[in-house]
Amino acid sequence: MSGHESTRPSSKYVMLDDKQNLIPPPQRRNVPRYNQPHSKPSRGNSCIRCLCCCCCCLFFLIFLVTVIAYIVYALYTPHVPSYNVDKFEVTAFDVQPDFSTINSEISVTVRAENPNEGIGFMYGKESAVALIYTDKTLSTGKLPAFEQPKKNVSMIKVVLKGKSEFGTVLLQSLMADEKAGKVPLLVTVKAPIIVVIGDWPLRQVLVKLNCSLVVDNLTMGKKIKILSSKYDYQIIF
Repeated sequence: MSGHESTRPSSKYVMLDDKQNLIPPPQRRNVPRYNQPHSKPSRGNSCIRCLCCCCCCLFFLIFLVTVIAYIVYALYTPHVPSYNVDKFEVTAFDVQPDFSTINSEISVTVRAENPNEGIGFMYGKESAVALIYTDKTLSTGKLPAFEQPKKNVSMIKVVLKGKSEFGTVLLQSLMADEKAGKVPLLVTVKAPIIVVIGDWPLRQVLVKLNCSLVVDNLTMGKKIKILSSKYDYQIIF
């Protein structure tokens, strides 16, 4: 009997085990949710926004400049000044004994007309004027620095001096043209000019002027007649 009772499980422990199995599981608690930090914008989006902002600023700037240019044009109606060679004088034209070198001094008077009512021009010092015959420079000089007001006609006198190595063949060609009474010449002018609107000077531009002339002679002290002239302008900003 004692051995049989030792092997049989106690009912007390069985009931306890069953009660433990019947205990319901603890209720689940809701885990509190915390707001997650906002994700940082990607670098690509920042670049796109920056590009869009730059494009908007550029379009606005173009629009503003266009409006200002239209207003200025409507108020002042700008016109390009005109230039004409009014007088041509030879004060020295010496052919050296070797018949290949020419010393020359020529005075050219240019008529500059500014037709604008509210626009003036300031001519700078760094100008260059050259007198050319058949791609050979006879003499050079400079325009005087001056300010041309609105609605003004200025007579600009330029003295050109030079010593040119002509050579016998080219000198003979020049003498033949002079004998025929038709000497083709080219006057080139490069001048820095500042446009002044009202009292406001704008940026400086470079004006290039080519004047093709045909004169009847190049004799010193003799009146020279300009037979024909042709002008070509170029403005470099």
